[in-house]
Formats: sequence, C-alpha cells, structure tokens
Amino acid sequence: MPTSRLVTFNDRSPHARSPFFDSSEPALGVLNPREGSRHFRLLRYSPAPELSPYVRHYWSVEWDLTDSDPYLQEVVPNPCVNLVIEPGRTFFYPPSPARFAYLQQGRGQVFGVKFHPGGFYPFLQASLSEQKGRPVSVESVLPITGAELEKLLLTSGSQGPITMIEQIEHLLIQSLPLLDEETVLLRQITERIAADRDLTRVDEVCRLFHIEKRTLQRLFSRRVGLSPKWTIRLHRLQEAAEALDRGASDGFLPGLQHLSSELGYHDQTHFTKDFKAIVGVTPEAYAQGIRG
Repeated sequence: MPTSRLVTFNDRSPHARSPFFDSSEPALGVLNPREGSRHFRLLRYSPAPELSPYVRHYWSVEWDLTDSDPYLQEVVPNPCVNLVIEPGRTFFYPPSPARFAYLQQGRGQVFGVKFHPGGFYPFLQASLSEQKGRPVSVESVLPITGAELEKLLLTSGSQGPITMIEQIEHLLIQSLPLLDEETVLLRQITERIAADRDLTRVDEVCRLFHIEKRTLQRLFSRRVGLSPKWTIRLHRLQEAAEALDRGASDGFLPGLQHLSSELGYHDQTHFTKDFKAIVGVTPEAYAQGIRG
C-alpha cells in the first residue's frame, strides 16, 4: 500500500513534524485562520509519488464543539477539484469563483482529496466547465459509490488519517490515468501563477509559456473549469486576505492602496470590488474583523 508523508497546519499532536505552510496556497484559503485554529484542527498530507502529478494533498478537518457554539468557517475559493468525504455529501466538487462557508457544530470530521488545477480532468475525461459547478459522483471516477466510500473511510477514520489515506490511494491508483503533456503544462502554469505575485495578466502567462491566448483559455475551460483570468484573480485575492490576516495578527495593517498596487491593481476601486465579490466584505471591513 502506498505511504504518505505528513505535512501539517495547526497540528497539535505530539508526534507530528513542525507545521508546514505551502507559500503557493496561503493558509489553504482559510479566512481568519488564527480564529479558526481555536475551533478546529486542520491537517494536510502529501500523496504517494505515483499520484503526485494529479493530487496536491489530502486534508482532514476535525472539530469538537460539543460544549461550544457552532462556528462558521469561510474559505476563499481556489482553482482545484476536491473530493470531499462526509456523511451524505460525498462528491467531487469542481472549483467555483464564490467563497465557501462551512458550519461546524457538535463533533465531526471531514476528509478530502485536493487535486492540482487540471489534475482531476485525466480521471474524469470530461470538460470541467460543462459541469457548471455541479458535484461529480464518486462512481463516475472510482470503482466505489459515494455511500460505500463514506462507510469505508469514515469508519476507518477512527484509526487515524493515515488509514484513510491508504484506503483512498488504493482506489485512486486503480483508476490512475496516463500522464499527458497538458496535465504537466497546467501544473507548471498554475504553480507559476501562485508563486509570482507580479503575474497579474493572462497575456503575461501566454508570453511566459509561449501559448496563444485562445488556446490557454480553452485549456483552462476544459481541464480546470475556471478561466485563467479568474485563476490569477483568486490567487491575488487570497494573498490580499492573507496579508490582512497577518497584519491584524502582528498589529500592523498594510496600506490598501499599496496592497492593491502590489497585487497588480492599478485602481483601488477595482481591487475593493473584486475583494468584496470573493470575500464578502470590503478590505477595510475585513481588516477590522468584520466577516460577510
């Protein structure tokens, strides 16, 4: 059975390695992560080598609010498909340009598989844009139904996330597609977008990767499910939210005009409009701790 290497975020277990933060994905898009860490435990695990061209990581969220009020956690969207395993809601979820909110109450756990942008398409072999944000059934990709997968993983979850990962990796490897050039190219492009905050225009991506704009747009539409413009925008707005979260934690908030300029916005009004569309409130309100 393939083995997985643990990488952690907000991990309090005594045997875990030091917390690992992927700079290409600020705090997993979790808004107000400092407050969230008081309510839930979020872990990430890297995939087996044969799955790494497709799978970005596995993730597990656990909470125990039995004696506490429910907690609503918001997440900035990202251009990745997620297989989410939880009772009655186990599906592959395509990326969306809208933020996502999850109400945690009582005691619970959700386990997930996060694919690289474009990494899910080789398994599905159908256009992600044609899904129009609709969840994809588990049996469309894996030799198991969603209900069966819930029973398999959530039962074994009591033995720890590693057991759950071994089970899902066994299923994914049974359906492992051949690695193709477009999957590799999309990973290179999206990793460059994530890492280079100066990369703010689709034309710049085309120039860097020697690809025509319409070809790039069709590639993203089919294999990612979002346009390259939205992909760039989501990463830059994630960075903005992270900068504001970090500033609130450190007691030093960045100037919004300077922040918007750093993220490639020539007009602060446009930056504010985009930020509110994704996060739900203006940057000023978010910096003050107001949530949408």
